[in-house]
Parts: sequence; structure tokens; C-alpha cells
Amino acid sequence: MSDTQKTATLTIDDKSYELPIHSPTVGPDVLDIRKLYGQAGVFTYDPGFTSTAACDSTITYIDGEKGELLHRGYPIDQLAGKSHYLEVCYLLLYGELPSAAELETFETTITRHTMIHEQMHNFFRGFRRDAHPMATMVGVVGAMSAFYHDSTDISDPLQREVASHRLIAKMPTIAAMAYKYSIGQPFVYPRNDLDYAANFLHMCFAVPAEEYHVDPILSRAMDRIFTLHADHEQNASTSTVRLASSSGANPFACIAAGIACLWGPAHGGANQACLEMLKEIGTPDRIPEFIARAKDKNDPFRLMGFGHRVYKNFDPRATVMKQSADEVLDLLGVEDNPILATAKELERAALADPYFAEKKLFPNVDFYSGIILEAMGFPTSMFTPIFALSRTVGWISQWKEQLSDPGHKIGRPRQLYLGETARDYVDIESR
Repeated sequence: MSDTQKTATLTIDDKSYELPIHSPTVGPDVLDIRKLYGQAGVFTYDPGFTSTAACDSTITYIDGEKGELLHRGYPIDQLAGKSHYLEVCYLLLYGELPSAAELETFETTITRHTMIHEQMHNFFRGFRRDAHPMATMVGVVGAMSAFYHDSTDISDPLQREVASHRLIAKMPTIAAMAYKYSIGQPFVYPRNDLDYAANFLHMCFAVPAEEYHVDPILSRAMDRIFTLHADHEQNASTSTVRLASSSGANPFACIAAGIACLWGPAHGGANQACLEMLKEIGTPDRIPEFIARAKDKNDPFRLMGFGHRVYKNFDPRATVMKQSADEVLDLLGVEDNPILATAKELERAALADPYFAEKKLFPNVDFYSGIILEAMGFPTSMFTPIFALSRTVGWISQWKEQLSDPGHKIGRPRQLYLGETARDYVDIESR
């Protein structure tokens, strides 16, 4: 954030107040209202914080009008097309792309932290088999603080580093175990000879009775899903992690809070909602009926997976994800899966319809990631845990950045109170 050079004037009644204006490296200017209450005795009112910058950050930048997403300045399409998830993790954590030696060391560190404490297996057995995997992940990740005491001191840079590596490394293991537990299969231990994405697929789909080989096309598609969901600026779950962190909570509690927030259908559940919509449509021949409903302002039906709250033109992640979706569907086929056949036809019909082009309702990353995960054989209940797995590095990067800011303080949003004014208690006999 640049030094303050410009100011804005706020006039309330007959008094005026000068508000500093900060100019970012890219993006709109920001009014600094930190001293507004002390000087003028008023708060600002911004439900959803849609016009409020709660922090400054150097990690991710989004321009919704241009359809631009940058991680440390690098466009997401370049990272997804030329890089891989653990290299992007390094970039988000440390600010620069690693050298070959740095990347090798980082990958080795993550690979050798993938196992979880054996006693943590007991936590899974405390859940019902039909428990949602996100419920299991919230509990298990929060419980990590009971097992890894040597990485909970947030004032120690080394402990913060160890906690960061542990969370990135162990989250695929925890997510895969949550899946295995939900379907009644034995846990599969991680393997150090597999890369990050292939290891996750192996832990999800391998069984002790036979060998399981991860197809490189599926592994690459999984890696892209991880990469494209790694961070997304100050969204609801990231803000939740930052707010939890502001109280001094340990890293495992903060990430568990982020997982809990991500569970909401308006946030991490979007690709699950997309698949449920495709199941509702059922078969390709019913698509015209549902497209007509989507155009009808009086019909509550919405096409899930089209358009995006942030991106006003197109989702820059969707182009790369579409390529992976096409590769996966070519590999696995759609002939025997009516959901995937419906998805392909819905994509074609929507892109060919002038109404959707005019409204800029293009397929987004949730549409394509849902198709890929469905084709791979994941149930919809696993879509959000995979999102949480992917986003962990973004949460940790934001967490580390906040803790390194000497000016950070505990979060305390204000409110517009509309309740009763002070009144006296009335004895129950007189009510």
C-alpha cells in the first residue's frame, strides 16, 4: 500500500472530516476510515463487507470486470497451464516462484508429512458412517492441535512454518480418510512415490485387495482442480480464517473454522449444487425446458454453475478447467452416465443461446470441476472436502501474512442496532 497522498472530505452536519486515500498497486483506491469513529462518532454500514477492505494483502488480486485472477502477480491461466499445485503452494506461501532446488526441497517436505498420527484414526470411528465428510474434516482438523503441540505457538516463526507444511501435507490424507470412512472401506496410507494429486486419488480409490494405478490424465485434472481453487482473495472462508486468527487462535483451529465456513452451499458447495441441478434435469431432452425456466423471471429455478458473483464477464479459471473436463470425459466417456451427457449438452445449448451470452452467464469453474469429479467417481458429498483441501494453502498464506503484520488487531465489526432502547425489567406476575 502506497503512502497516503490523497484525501477525501466527509461532511456531517456542519463538520468536515478528512479521510486518507490509499492507492494499491492495482485496483480501486481505498478510503481509510480507521479513525472515523474516534473523530466523528459514526460507523460505516456495509452488510457483507462488499465495499470494505478489511486488510491489505500481497497474495491474490481479482478484477471481476476483466475476468482476471493473479497469484503474486502471475495470471491463473499461466499457473494452471504451466505449473502444478505444489509449485503454486510455494508461490502463495513465500511470494516468489521457487528454484528447482527450492521446489524439490519443498515437495520432499510436504511428501514426508502426509501421514497423520495413528491415534487420530480413532476420531473417524467416533462419527456415524453417514456423517458428511465435511463434518468429519471440521472435527479432525480442529483436533490436530491436540496432537501437534510443537506447532501451535503462533509467535514462533518456525512453528508457523511447521504448521503450514503439516496442514498442506495432511489435508489430502484427512479428506481421503473421510471419504473411505463414509463408504465403509479401510483407510489407505499415503505413498511417498506418488505426486500430491496422484497420492490423493490413490488414497481415495485404492483397496488392499488389488493394485490401483492412477491414470496421469486424471492426476493432472485433479492437480488443476487443486491449483484453480488454491486461493481467491478475501472470500467468506478466508475472511473467517483471518477473523479467527486475529484472536490468537492456533493454526489448526483457524483452518477448521475456514472449513466450516466453506461448507455453506453459497460458498464451497456451488459445484455440488451444480451436480444436483444436473440430476434434477435428468436427461438431455429436458434441457430446453430448464433453459426456458432459467430465462423466466417469475421462475425461481437458476442455472447453477453459470456466471459468478465476482467475475462479470468470464471466470478465468473456467477455460483451463474446461480443457481438463474434455480430457477426462474423452478418457472415461459419457455414454453410460446420463448426468455427464446432460452436462455436455447443457454447456453446448447455453453457449449457443444469445440470452446467456448477453447476460454473460458462461460456465464457471464450479460447472467444470463438478463434471470432472463426477466422472472420476466422487460422490457429491466429497466435492466440498476437495475444495477445502485445495484452499488450505490459500488460508494458510493469508494466516501467515496476517500474523506477520505488526499492526494487526483482533477483529471487531460494528453494527447498526435497530432493537429496543433501554427499558426496565417487568416481573413475571405483571406481564
